[in-house]
Amino acid sequence: MEEIKVSAANLKAKLKQLLREGNVRRIKLRNPAGRVLLDMPLNAGIAGAVLAPFWLAVGAVVALATDITIQVERDAAG
Repeated sequence: MEEIKVSAANLKAKLKQLLREGNVRRIKLRNPAGRVLLDMPLNAGIAGAVLAPFWLAVGAVVALATDITIQVERDAAG
């Protein structure tokens, strides 16, 4: 599992970049203490209104933490 550390200000842009890559199966957001703030499985082809709850949750995470670790689980083929 890949880990990427980002600031809250850069979180949304980094998540958009990861989603565009298309080979991400699951994203977990953790605070500096290691607590999971969001654990979201993603399926290939998810887009638009289906992601609205995901972006709302990301907004809540940004309000709770300043430094965030993104754990990315990718497809085996990717």
